[in-house]
Amino acid sequence: MFADNVLIVTIVAAFLIAVLIGPLFIPVLRRLKFGQAIREEGPDSHQKKAGTPTMGGTIILLALIFTVLKFANAKMEIYFLLLVTLGYGLIGFLDDFIKIKKKRNLGLTAKQKFAGQILLAVGAYILLILMGHDTSLHLPGTPWKLELGYFYFPFLLFLLVGTTNAVNLTDGLDGLLAGTGAIAFGAYAIIAWFGQDYDTAIFSAAVVGAVLGFLVFNAHPARVFMGDTGSLGLGGALAGIAIMTKTELLLAIIGGVFVVETISVILQVVSFKTRGKRIFRMSPLHHHFELTGWSEWRVVVTFWLVGMFFAGLGVYLEVVTIR
Repeated sequence: MFADNVLIVTIVAAFLIAVLIGPLFIPVLRRLKFGQAIREEGPDSHQKKAGTPTMGGTIILLALIFTVLKFANAKMEIYFLLLVTLGYGLIGFLDDFIKIKKKRNLGLTAKQKFAGQILLAVGAYILLILMGHDTSLHLPGTPWKLELGYFYFPFLLFLLVGTTNAVNLTDGLDGLLAGTGAIAFGAYAIIAWFGQDYDTAIFSAAVVGAVLGFLVFNAHPARVFMGDTGSLGLGGALAGIAIMTKTELLLAIIGGVFVVETISVILQVVSFKTRGKRIFRMSPLHHHFELTGWSEWRVVVTFWLVGMFFAGLGVYLEVVTIR
């Protein structure tokens, strides 16, 4: 019976741990004055959020670690997932800490962040080699695959760095990333389970529970922000799960919200630099909708629904069409 319900049990356990940790951790962040600095160029309505405790992603990571160690088997796949999750989470933690210490909205420099992300990608690649990992890419919804061989490393680098930064960009409204993240990881829990990759499924389910537990404190009006600690850690976890399930290309569909957010930033920058004009009122895209008059809650719920569509499409392509 337990084996049949292990994903549900994992989600509930991670959720409860996060909910229990939150009330203990958030007051500590307040006492340490680990408050969020709001960027001046952001929407004016966000200025009232200044001082809200950040680095709440630590709650997610702690709940995830405890749950995974309890329910998943100790094997190389789990070590890999913990490496990319905690590794990128650590980069985010350092970034958050510097922001708070220096009382500014910028932490690590772009070069420092990129160097850390590359270093982690190298470590991840070495671990994959030791695991004898498949270096081919499977085309979503088909039985076809493309062998990359030595070119798998640059692709891996792009996937890890791109995903962590895309997820990071989405963390701009109360509950936005927590909700879309839970949806994406839920899709991967289903995919991994149907692919009989049970430990990766358990890891994915643990992230779902931890993020939903965090959402209790992060829903509008947020009592705590996850910060880069959480967003980069979740990005690393998402990319890692895609690698373990050999659905690297499918990630672009399941994480469709993150892709759209990133594209909106790229288009905005390119348009402004080449034409001197902005396409959106503000990027990432969620801020554009805010400035058109949508309430923060309406933007968040709409993005959750779009995330469900992308996640459902991804599950359909991977689980339904190939069976």
